[in-house]
Amino acid sequence: MTSALPHASETISDRRYLIPFRSQLLPQIFTDVLVIGSGVAGLRAAMEASTRGEVIVLAKGALDRSNTALAQGGIAAVLAADDTREGHIDDTLVAGAGLCERATVETLVDEGARAIDFLLAQGMRFDREADGALSLTREGGHHRRRIVHSDGDATGTELARTLLAAAAALPAIRMFEQCFALDLLTAGQGDGGDERVLGAITHHPKYGLQIIWARAVVLATGGVGQLWRESTNSRIATGDGVAMAWRAGAKIVDMEFAQFHPTALYIAGAPRSLISEAVRGEGAKLVDRSGRRFMESLHPLGELAPRDIVSRGIIDHLARVQDSCVFLDAKQMGSTGFRARFPGLAQMLAGYDIDPGKDLIPVTPAAHYTIGGVATDLDGRTSIAGLFAAGEVAWNGLHGANRLASNSLLEGLVFGRRAGAAAASEPTARSPARLVSDIRPSLRAELDLADSRSSLTSAMWRNVGIVRSGAGLEGALDMIEFWSRYSLDKIFDDLHGWELQNLLVAGSLVARAAAWREESRGTHTRTDFPTSSDRFLAHSVWSRHQAEPAVVALGEVGVLA
Repeated sequence: MTSALPHASETISDRRYLIPFRSQLLPQIFTDVLVIGSGVAGLRAAMEASTRGEVIVLAKGALDRSNTALAQGGIAAVLAADDTREGHIDDTLVAGAGLCERATVETLVDEGARAIDFLLAQGMRFDREADGALSLTREGGHHRRRIVHSDGDATGTELARTLLAAAAALPAIRMFEQCFALDLLTAGQGDGGDERVLGAITHHPKYGLQIIWARAVVLATGGVGQLWRESTNSRIATGDGVAMAWRAGAKIVDMEFAQFHPTALYIAGAPRSLISEAVRGEGAKLVDRSGRRFMESLHPLGELAPRDIVSRGIIDHLARVQDSCVFLDAKQMGSTGFRARFPGLAQMLAGYDIDPGKDLIPVTPAAHYTIGGVATDLDGRTSIAGLFAAGEVAWNGLHGANRLASNSLLEGLVFGRRAGAAAASEPTARSPARLVSDIRPSLRAELDLADSRSSLTSAMWRNVGIVRSGAGLEGALDMIEFWSRYSLDKIFDDLHGWELQNLLVAGSLVARAAAWREESRGTHTRTDFPTSSDRFLAHSVWSRHQAEPAVVALGEVGVLA
């Protein structure tokens, strides 16, 4: 392994298994379906698959540690009498800036109410009005109140609790905590060299390396949010699923599109905690240090414009006024009103001596959601037999070039269910009796893992962040190539080394895709190509077998998987 760049003589996929051993037979476990990830998509897939066989769910950390559990805003669905199917579809298409797959959007919206009914049946607590009706709020890009939520701003926590409890009660599901999936196991099928996924190699701190054989594997590992220095994501969002799928030969689509949330808490030395879009949905305004609003002149929806527009508006305004952050003004809600609507946020902000009823909240954009990912059809099938994907790790054309707020939890529910059902129907494949590593010891020096990761995330923030340029992207690719040369060929024996390798793979894919898309569209903004172009009304499809992307027109989502 020498490089992560398309012009290199070797590719990042030449090294198949990231396992720190040679010629050693591993302990083996067998199941029908292996689900990698314990967020909303993984748990919903596991519950559906368990109706027809045994399921193992792998959690890289604790079972309740996921981006799902961090979600504040809520779940979008057409539930109100004054809302319509067409309204939710149109809002999603507009936010997606021309790149949504309409069939996928229609599937999501049509199955939305059923997904909420499923959660209610599992005992999920939603906030309600005095008359008992579900309380609905509005977020950026929505023209109607269609967001259901729990405990004001703790929807993800309640959703994770509900699904974990429901899954744990099913005897066909086994859950493994602290179990890291290093790589997918594949075997060639037929003369054409097609691959089939047969399971995964995993590592557990207590039990060590293991092989888990499965008829089908569902990737639900989340996104690549930890690629950027400023991020609202859980520490575990290191692109593991995208990297594993890429090494296995799966198609990866539209990695240039990553959504940056406009409002993350900006306090020196503090985590970039998310300040929910629902705060703006309840009337909070964005102002600068002098108290001036600036979004109302940039978009008819003002602070409730799609997230890409708000994030760029903040970045542009900060450049003009030469400041480090802007502020959310929620004082019209009052201290009591804010605490009642957003109790979790109020408690978190109180730790920094901020009372939103009296004080401005300092905010800045931060990496939030991965829009591109592993190509799937509407049932989660990827381009590799036996491999499925759902949730943030997957791409099915739903979000286009920019995700509409609160569509992601619904996506996990709808397409997680579909992926689980399809995976459970996957036929049995014969497994090889023995597998050994073919990694050779590296002759190159080893870089410091923590320093390399910090340097990578800083470079991605500067050069592959909210605003990009051809020169900056080229510089980022050069740096990724250097770090890859000293990291991708190493045999590591801990989580941090494996995560760095996956981040380098994901970072290379994001930067390469961003360099290819010579336009500004949705979340992707190029200073050297400031307008959109009809030439790029298409998807960029990346494969380890090709140095350049395939370009696939809209409407061909089923062809990719």
